Amino acid sequence: MRIETERLIIRELELPDAEAFVEMASDGSMNDVGFNPNCGEWMEGWIIEAQELEKKDDPRMEYLAYVIVEKKTGKVIGTVGSSYYEDMKKVGITFGVSAAYRNLGYATEAARAYIDYYFNHYDETEIIATVRDENIPSWKVIEKAGFELTDIRTYQDINDEKEELTRFYQRKRN
Repeated sequence: MRIETERLIIRELELPDAEAFVEMASDGSMNDVGFNPNCGEWMEGWIIEAQELEKKDDPRMEYLAYVIVEKKTGKVIGTVGSSYYEDMKKVGITFGVSAAYRNLGYATEAARAYIDYYFNHYDETEIIATVRDENIPSWKVIEKAGFELTDIRTYQDINDEKEELTRFYQRKRN
């Protein structure tokens, strides 16, 4: 898979991307998707697993993860993809951008591009998003990407240690 936007390339993960993911985990950019500063210990295995899931190309499997590359520099600046919420039987968007590249519109640009790809590539009628209520920048990205707020309630995702107030969004196929 390869998506190009004005400023970004979204592509499959490669083993050399591990270093960028460890950097993003170290600056806290990957906390909401389950990465921590010790992820270097298991990053290679995770990338191999992500590559295998990408080959199966089914958003209703565990997850699909891709890297966001800034065209101008060729640097990996984030990740976008989807995760299957077993408890809700729905597919949700996932994304994260390195702290150094926030507030530049990259997350919104990547989310919009991935959503377009998702609806054009898969026979799905909706995609959801769950965002901790306190994570205002992420729910602003989701809203700019065309998602509608459907609920605010406590929720505990697989990577969460405890229930937290969470905003639930959905975006339907146009």
